Amino acid sequence: MSKNILFAIVGLLVGLIVGFFAANSLNREALTQNQIPVSSQEKTASSLEHGVPDKSATQGGMMPDISQKLEKAKNEPDNFEAQMEAGDMYAQIKRFDEAVKFYQNGVKLKPDNFQANVVLANVYFDTKQFEQAEKYYTKALEINPKDINARTDLATTLVERPNPQFDRAFAEFKKSLEIDPKHEPTIYNLGVAYFKKGDTENAKKMLARLEQTNPNSQLLERMRKVLQ
Repeated sequence: MSKNILFAIVGLLVGLIVGFFAANSLNREALTQNQIPVSSQEKTASSLEHGVPDKSATQGGMMPDISQKLEKAKNEPDNFEAQMEAGDMYAQIKRFDEAVKFYQNGVKLKPDNFQANVVLANVYFDTKQFEQAEKYYTKALEINPKDINARTDLATTLVERPNPQFDRAFAEFKKSLEIDPKHEPTIYNLGVAYFKKGDTENAKKMLARLEQTNPNSQLLERMRKVLQ
């Protein structure tokens, strides 16, 4: 990696690193402002404790640390933690092509690691490569069938692809709601799926269910606009 590219990456990371998110804990915005689907989890972060930068670190202290971690991942291709940390860093600056490479390395090293499969699926979800995302969400759910966020996002990949597979998606949404009947992103995305299929009646039922679940949900207004 040339020094100029490395310094550019470091500079971007320093600007974005403050307020680093914890994965799989909060709902986030749709993939773009004009898109319908809502991810059920924070995307593209491995959640490894060592991958979360110290918010109290100064910029001067952070820059060499980031550089060292990127170089470490490059020089230690068999180091799972180093690969995942590098993937996190590239994902934060939306260099998804690079993030995929490091996350794929992580999955190859530990194919049965739940979080490694999830974050790789997340990157593909964020870049709208829904069939690829399906592959890794499915693998993650083989490891942890009870993870509602991964299952809801799997269902969403089935709806958002060019040729939607609604029946499969509905089955996955149903499984998510069996785990948590009040999971707002699942209710929202199920409503959107019904709407996209042309089933307005059931879409409105999901809107009513979301209103009953949480009258202050941030997804309500978005869902109302979808149904207009």
